[in-house]
Parts: sequence; C-alpha cells; structure tokens
Amino acid sequence: MREWAGKRYWVVGASEGLGRALATKMSRAGAHLVVSARDEGRLAELAEELPGQTTIAPCDVSDDDSVKEAAGLAGEVDGVVYLASVYWPQSAREWNAGQVTAMCDINFTGCARVLGHAVPGMVARDSGHVVITGSLTAFRGLPGSIGYTASKAALLSLAECMHYDLRKTGVDVQVIHPGFIRTRQTEKNDFSMPFIMDPEPAAGIMFDFMQTDRFKKSFPALFSYVFRGSQFLPDWAYYRMFGG
Repeated sequence: MREWAGKRYWVVGASEGLGRALATKMSRAGAHLVVSARDEGRLAELAEELPGQTTIAPCDVSDDDSVKEAAGLAGEVDGVVYLASVYWPQSAREWNAGQVTAMCDINFTGCARVLGHAVPGMVARDSGHVVITGSLTAFRGLPGSIGYTASKAALLSLAECMHYDLRKTGVDVQVIHPGFIRTRQTEKNDFSMPFIMDPEPAAGIMFDFMQTDRFKKSFPALFSYVFRGSQFLPDWAYYRMFGG
C-alpha cells in the first residue's frame, strides 16, 4: 500500500469527471493536493469540497507559460497525476484541424509540459510517483477517432519509455487505460458505449491501482480484452473487424 498522508500530489485535470472523483479519494486518504485545470471557479468549488489541504493552481496545459506558473505554485511534489483531456469524435474524412491539434496538444503534449517541470526534481531526489491516464483506444487505431486515439497512443508510448528508464530508481511510473466513462466528453458520442461507467466507481478502480507497484492497468477488464487482443490480429483481420 502506498502512503498518502502528508504527500503532495499535483492533479492536472481535476475540475470535472474522473479527475474530480479521483481528487476526492486522494484527499480523503490524506494527500495534500495541488489541483489544476483551466476553470479556476470549478477548482475553487472543488477545494471547498475536499476534506484535506488543497492548493489551487489554474493551468492551461496547452500554454508553456501557464504550465510554468502552475508548476511554481505546485512546488516540490511527491506525485503527479495527469488526466487533462479533450475530445471530438471525427473521421479523417471530416478533419477539423483546430480540434485535432487541440487533442494532440492537450492530451499528449500537455502531459509532456507538466512532467517536464516535475520529473527532473523527482529524479534528483530519487523519489516520486507519476500517473498517466490513457485510454483503451491507445492500443490500436480506431475509425472516427483521429486526434484522440493518436494522442492516447502517444501517452502510452511516453509512459512505457519512462517506465523503462526509471524502473530501477525511486520514481514510480504508472499508466491506466479506462474504457467509456460518463462525462461531458462521452456525451458527444452517438454510438453505443459498452460497459460505460460513472466517474466515482472508475476513480475507485484507479485509486486502488495507484496503491500498487504495478505499471499498467486497463479496465473494465472484460471490455479491455477486445482492445488488447486486437494488437495480435493481422492487419487484414483487424481492419475487417473494426474498420467497417
């Protein structure tokens, strides 16, 4: 079990959905949270609701100066949890350049911006905890999902590289791949979403995983087998099954 009491964690993407539910669980466990998102008002409301010590650090992860300022407010942290994400469903046949760029910049590059301020200090202290929130879509390309799927695949690659480099140090790296979670993002989908979960139980699964020393988790388990198993299909079979 991981020790939370008195630990300082920077939770990026904490104002809504899964991030908000996870921040609540971490605060109840005794962590001092630094909460970041673009909406300062929602962060203030969250800080009022959380039982533990909370610092507000408004942040636009797509902006270098904003991330730098938030990192200054966060200070020396024991852990970082990255959940910031945007999503618009779309096919490459209907490419919206601004939306695709935003998905790549916030979902992936934003994570790199945040970790660039936190990880060097962890490495120097030989102590830290990094949690990256991916998606089941990360395992292989999907139709109608440019931007989002690509950015989540990039997060998985980033986590794997970090895990390889840091696995024999005091810095723990974890990546978690949720399926569909009922949020403002999934409200944009006009298709059936199997095994969709509310944010609170999903946060419970994520928090339980964060207490382990395991590197990777995908959930819901049964649904995740479809995505993980697709990696072993030859291209002709995969595109016939998923690309129709």
